[in-house]
Amino acid sequence: MKRRQFIQAAGAGAMLAGCAGIGGQARPHVVVIGGGYGGATAARYLRLWSENRIDVTLIEPNASFISCPLSNLVLGGSKRIGALTMSINALADRHGVRIVRDTVASIDADQRMLALAGGQSLRYDRLIVSPGVDFMWNQLPGMLKPGAQDRILHAWKAGAQTVALRAQLEAMPDGGVYAMTIPPAPYRCPPGPYERASQVAFYFSRHKPQSKVLILDANDDIVSKGPLFKKIWKERYNGIIDYRPSFRTADIDAGARTAISELGDQVRADVLNVIPPQRAGAVAVQAGLANANGRWCAVDFLTFESTQANNIHVLGDAIAVAPLMPKSAHMANQHAKVCAAAVIDLLNGRPPYAQPMLTNTCYSFVSDHDVIHVASVHAYSAQQKTLLVVPGAGGVSSAASALEGDYAMNWARNIWADTLGSV
Repeated sequence: MKRRQFIQAAGAGAMLAGCAGIGGQARPHVVVIGGGYGGATAARYLRLWSENRIDVTLIEPNASFISCPLSNLVLGGSKRIGALTMSINALADRHGVRIVRDTVASIDADQRMLALAGGQSLRYDRLIVSPGVDFMWNQLPGMLKPGAQDRILHAWKAGAQTVALRAQLEAMPDGGVYAMTIPPAPYRCPPGPYERASQVAFYFSRHKPQSKVLILDANDDIVSKGPLFKKIWKERYNGIIDYRPSFRTADIDAGARTAISELGDQVRADVLNVIPPQRAGAVAVQAGLANANGRWCAVDFLTFESTQANNIHVLGDAIAVAPLMPKSAHMANQHAKVCAAAVIDLLNGRPPYAQPMLTNTCYSFVSDHDVIHVASVHAYSAQQKTLLVVPGAGGVSSAASALEGDYAMNWARNIWADTLGSV
């Protein structure tokens, strides 16, 4: 496949051909905030598709990349967090991305400048913001009390809390209750909480068969792959998983490990796992980019440029998504490729590719090996100026299988290598 065909197939735009910079002046400089699935992919492909004619700086405070996909397997006991922890150094060593370990203090969109917490200032020609999500703790007042967030974990950002939640499960006596609260959609990874419930139930079925998994879901029904999850729970984890829809958690009593619904119902657990309501990452909100209900960032889906600020693009979980578009790692990787190609075109004074198409697959492990998936294809509609699901182009598993488990592991290895530039 020719490079142009590959870019179009991946939902990208034209290559930068013979770029000498903006208006023939100095080399363009693109700054990328956030080294996750969106930001790291964007940084890598800006260098790759421009044939290294664009200078790229990646701002990322963490030394390592930790994958949220597959992190629920740590809770189920079949993976350790080290297997999901990878270096981002290949972006620098192989692709020439300048990596700055810092956080952004402020963004001046008019001057195209940003200030870092460490005191450095950077000018950019284009800025790509991929900040992930942050949590709306103000909607759960009890979690703002001293020590509450140390006792009641979310583990919705893979890392130390994932390991700590696993330790809580191991310490829980057989016959205990693990309860998980799920916020109203949208939130990061629609099937993620239901995969997590399956993983904890798998662990209990092997090691603590008298224990229970209680799912307190603010949504009226399972958000993703509902019939499949319900079938699997009935067949494999009957008597272990108790699913309760329409339980909108309004507060948490951390000391008593109790979730309190908006109707005043109280549910106590031996291990309480609270997944809070979410919004775009703090840097996007502070920069005024969260112009969709003050929560998510609206973008032009041809370029992922913010509708709030010129020359700033937003990717991944932070955006106000198109219809039926999940907040997933795969989708963030796809956003990044469309955006990278569009930025290259824009810096060359060319219109971006007018017909981007994105794909998405979300795998969910329901045991240590068996997996189900949902897949979709999203094509740009010039009439509606958004990305729409292509009818009949996606699908859902008919049943869980170990073969899909192999597919899921291969998907993970491939997207890690693609995102981090190790291939």
